[in-house]
Amino acid sequence: MSRRWLFGAGAATAVAALLVTSSPASANANAAAPDATAPAATPAKVSNALLHAWLRRDRAAAAKVATPSAVKSIFSYAYRAPDEFAGCVGNACRFIHTSVRVPGGLNGLLMIVSGPKVTTVYQSRHVTKPAVVAKHLLTAWQKGDRNLGLEVATQKVVTRLFRTKYDPKGVTYYFQGCTKETMGYSCAYSYDGGAMLMHLKGSVNRGYDVQSISYLAD
Repeated sequence: MSRRWLFGAGAATAVAALLVTSSPASANANAAAPDATAPAATPAKVSNALLHAWLRRDRAAAAKVATPSAVKSIFSYAYRAPDEFAGCVGNACRFIHTSVRVPGGLNGLLMIVSGPKVTTVYQSRHVTKPAVVAKHLLTAWQKGDRNLGLEVATQKVVTRLFRTKYDPKGVTYYFQGCTKETMGYSCAYSYDGGAMLMHLKGSVNRGYDVQSISYLAD
């Protein structure tokens, strides 16, 4: 089996049956009243339009409902298509896995919609290098972006880390590398007064994510 779950035609068919779809356009545009306007683009319709374009591998269609960075992100997704539309909270719409376990706390795709386009696609990531995972999580914390953190860490880890807001004028965090530990790795950041240890689990085949954090005081 491939180390990644790849997109397949069967997944596309299953997802298409489960997800919300917008109603088809009228076959006769002239039949519309002169002052008629198209229905408002809701986050659910826009996000589903992008997902369906991705399932068809249709970048041109995806570009009509998403920014270039969002298109690039969804077309780089390493796992097979999520099989359930979990709805939208405000302008954030989720597509989750119910039959595949993936690293991190997102469990699939999270799309941020602004007007008629998806502007950001957060995704469960297949990262095979522990140091890359640790740096990704620290960057997310520095940016104050919880969703970015959930790409490579569990919900519990993100909640604990973001309990304290990163202070750019505070102590500097120095990456000290990763060392092997039972069933995973420990990646350390030192700072004046102590250190933060990110404990990762996983494998090269599955990918690694941060599953706990601990702190050391000098």
